Amino acid sequence: MITFPCAKINLGLNITARRPDGYHNLETVFYPIPLTDALEVKLMDKDFPSATNCDLKVTGDAIACNEQDNLVVKAYNLLAANYQLPRVHAHLFKRIPSQAGLGGGSSDGAYMIRLLDERFRMNIGNAEMERYAAKLGADCPFFISSEPCFATGTGTTLEPAGGPKDNLEGYHFAIVKPDIAISTREAYSHIVPRQPEKNCRDIALQPIDTWRNELKNDFEAPLFKLYPLLADIKQRLYDAGAIYAQMSGSGSALYGIFRYEPTHIHDIFKGLFTFTGSL
Repeated sequence: MITFPCAKINLGLNITARRPDGYHNLETVFYPIPLTDALEVKLMDKDFPSATNCDLKVTGDAIACNEQDNLVVKAYNLLAANYQLPRVHAHLFKRIPSQAGLGGGSSDGAYMIRLLDERFRMNIGNAEMERYAAKLGADCPFFISSEPCFATGTGTTLEPAGGPKDNLEGYHFAIVKPDIAISTREAYSHIVPRQPEKNCRDIALQPIDTWRNELKNDFEAPLFKLYPLLADIKQRLYDAGAIYAQMSGSGSALYGIFRYEPTHIHDIFKGLFTFTGSL
């Protein structure tokens, strides 16, 4: 059985407070986009010589890490602690770039929960799957449903945000990612939390033409100082005709929203990761 974990962009991102546990409270709108990995699960033969119950192979834009530390395997082990699961082979084909603010690893882990639930008829239910996903990472629960959501708390408290979906229907987008990897720890180290005057969900319900002046990502200002190329890419997206452009999450990918299909993006940003699609 195969599934296609999707990426996300953030429509605004405000870091509102530092928590006693060392994490941060935030406000953002998670929005799914049709840039996907591919994840396949097959039963493992009982005689296959594997030391693990979830044998993972990663191809495509493979990431440099121990595959047993991948969230796909962690998702399997999380469910296997409470449910009887057979041994499986998992094949993950990566297209979503890592450390980009697009949620690729989180999506892979959440979709593994979804895939195991469907493949082995576990009937866990979305609410319970979200609780499992939250143990993998703060933005993982969003990917259980992969519908536009207003996220608060550490990112695990989700409310429907259908308005932005209606706002963006018929528009196009472009993703551009330079060869810059920004860890979540690095991104947060430069943040001074603040409460915005207007939350990003309310702004995302407004006409898109108003977003440029109001819909902000708090990570941009400090990271643009450290990595001027990111600010340059954002400006070039506007120069290319974007109605709105922003860094997604804690970076380093940026996206632009266009009224018309941005067929020229790949030429403008030669040598960088680019992806275009419809919203």
